[in-house]
Amino acid sequence: MNPEKDFAPLTPNIVRALNDKLYEKRKVAALEIEKLVREFVAQNNTVQIKHVIQTLSQEFALSQHPHSRKGGLIGLAACSIALGKDSGLYLKELIEPVLTCFNDADSRLRYYACEALYNIVKVARGAVLPHFNVLFDGLSKLAADPDPNVKSGSELLDRLLKDIVTESNKFDLVGFIPLLRERIYSNNQYARQFIISWILVLESVPDINLLDYLPEILDGLFQILGDNGKEIRKMCEVVLGEFLKEIKKNPSSVKFAEMANILVIHCQTTDDLIQLTAMCWMREFIQLAGRVMLPYSSGILTAVLPCLAYDDRKKSIKEVANVCNQSLMKLVTPEDDEPDEPKPMAQRPAEPNPDDTPAKQEGTAGGGPDGSCDSSFSSGSSVFTPASTERAPVTLHLDGIVQVLNCHLSDMAIGMMTRIAVLKWLYHLYIKTPRKMFRHTDSLFPILLQTLSDESDEVILKDLEVLAEIASSPAGQTDDPGPLDGPDLRVSHSELQVPTPGRANLLNTPGTKGLECSPSTPTMNSYFYKFMINLLKRFSSERKLLEARGAFIIRQLCLLLNAENIFHSMADILLQEEDLKFASTMVHTLNTILLTSTELFQLRNQLKDLKTLESQNLFCCLYRSWCHNPVTTVSLCFLTQNYRHAYDLIQKFGDLEVTVDFLTEVDKLVQLIECPIFTYLRLQLLDVRNNPYLIKALYGLLMLLPQCSAFQLLSHRLQCVPKPELLQAGDSPPAAPKSQKADSPSIDYAELLQHFEKVQKKHLEARHQRSGRGDHLDRRVVL
Repeated sequence: MNPEKDFAPLTPNIVRALNDKLYEKRKVAALEIEKLVREFVAQNNTVQIKHVIQTLSQEFALSQHPHSRKGGLIGLAACSIALGKDSGLYLKELIEPVLTCFNDADSRLRYYACEALYNIVKVARGAVLPHFNVLFDGLSKLAADPDPNVKSGSELLDRLLKDIVTESNKFDLVGFIPLLRERIYSNNQYARQFIISWILVLESVPDINLLDYLPEILDGLFQILGDNGKEIRKMCEVVLGEFLKEIKKNPSSVKFAEMANILVIHCQTTDDLIQLTAMCWMREFIQLAGRVMLPYSSGILTAVLPCLAYDDRKKSIKEVANVCNQSLMKLVTPEDDEPDEPKPMAQRPAEPNPDDTPAKQEGTAGGGPDGSCDSSFSSGSSVFTPASTERAPVTLHLDGIVQVLNCHLSDMAIGMMTRIAVLKWLYHLYIKTPRKMFRHTDSLFPILLQTLSDESDEVILKDLEVLAEIASSPAGQTDDPGPLDGPDLRVSHSELQVPTPGRANLLNTPGTKGLECSPSTPTMNSYFYKFMINLLKRFSSERKLLEARGAFIIRQLCLLLNAENIFHSMADILLQEEDLKFASTMVHTLNTILLTSTELFQLRNQLKDLKTLESQNLFCCLYRSWCHNPVTTVSLCFLTQNYRHAYDLIQKFGDLEVTVDFLTEVDKLVQLIECPIFTYLRLQLLDVRNNPYLIKALYGLLMLLPQCSAFQLLSHRLQCVPKPELLQAGDSPPAAPKSQKADSPSIDYAELLQHFEKVQKKHLEARHQRSGRGDHLDRRVVL
């Protein structure tokens, strides 16, 4: 510093002392400056006061010499003390040079700057609030200072500033929020602690409504919640807890929609505390805001559904996620299925559009229609939307929701409980909004069929519920159900129309191929037949599924839908099946279900007597497909008490190739005859006179069997028939008993027998083509 330079009104002694390396001499100079400035204040000499402050600032505080800078800082503090309540008039000139010294490389000088600013603020009190942002900015930097003395000094200044803000009602929150939003993304733990402490203070001031600006800082708070320091995490938990309490008290003033995407992001984090806290917030948002959250359903589901598969290690998160899922599902009502009719512009209500939020602009946050949730907020990015639309009417858009559900159901690595939840959602949407959902059925249908191969029975049950609802919902009745599943489908749609009540009885026409009407089929929609076709196609291509779950699936469908419709339609389809081996296997499976399942009790009773035209139609339909398997055809005749026709069929068995598989099926039929299902048949053996063809048919089976356990079982049964000599009654029974169906005018048994022979001829040719004549002969059994 130039010693000859004029620093008036500062005396040469003051100048020398301010430049001295000893603190005590600089302190003496500060006292002299305080005395000098007091005189200027008494004289109201503002020119000299400004000159002193400017000199201390430019020539000392901003000097290149470290001791001069220290002298300038203590001199400025002395000026502030001397000015007293008038210091507010000169705060800008007093504060700026001190804040500049906050960035000094010398830690001692940074400490003196804290001390000087503390004295300035202590004198000015509320007058410093217009300069709060620059003070806060400086303090936020010192909070992370590596020097403990500097940090301690900044904490003293910080507490003083908090006291001033707390006792004042002139705090400029609007001007402060942008700075807070910027600083909240700091990664330094001390800076984070500083930010959290200030948010706690502002939240505690009654006159400051920080809740209005929560969308701007919520993302930053959740990021701080993931800090490595336990104390900071605890402080952040407290802050978020206070905000949530205030939200519950004043839900009408909360901008739920503007924070929805933020929660969606943090509900998907790997940090357990962040995820649990965000999920708890999401639960409260859904319950408090209601339908306001519907536009963000796809993002919410993206975040919530995977949590439902968590194990006990994350039990708390799983439980909260389940509440979120259930609460969101309840928001969907039948009113959401109203047709989307265009409205006049003047009457069209505004709708919250998640695509317009800054979260969407920064990167898809998951709340929009696409349901994506892979992006996250960048540090410092704004998540605040100025206009709030949560009070506007909300329209449910299913595109994003269905996409998310489809995605989760397609992911085979996803947990069982998540898959069940997805299927419950689909079922719920088909119940509440069927017309909207049927627009997505073609995209959902393949994955729903694929889900039938799931390892979990519970998943399959829920999947069948959805498929059954699709197949039976009136909303799915269309003239054109759309393309069937793939070009290789063996049955063309033109040949498989859903039967209608008005169709004439075609049972006596050989070429009808089982398209007889079913009394309840019209309750199904156009997707029902498509479902049956694709289900059989899946069984055909995935034989393990048929073996392991085929009976289970069909039995459940019989509970969910009309059993007659299912058997009628499958018989229609199998009649035209080109893979004859599969057709035989499938018919055997259906027949076993028909004869043994409790779910088919009513259908068995309907077929037992064939009293009605509908039951006769059903019998003929089943018979034509059952012909793919000779033994099942006989069992169907036994079930329907067509004993004479059964006897006629068995007579034809002599022309068939009797293989091991064939004899195994005869063995199983004998076992079935001993089951409760055929109790009525065994009792009819007592009436020898009126049931000669039943006895002849059973003897025919006996003659087919080799000497085995089934032979012994059936032989013992026939030995119990009373008066065997009555079996000589001849081919014409005396009274054409009712149980023989000999005179049923609606059924052409001769035509059915011809059909049986025709089908068996096809099977014989197919077997020869598959294995060659020589291989096939090796499997013949000599009786």
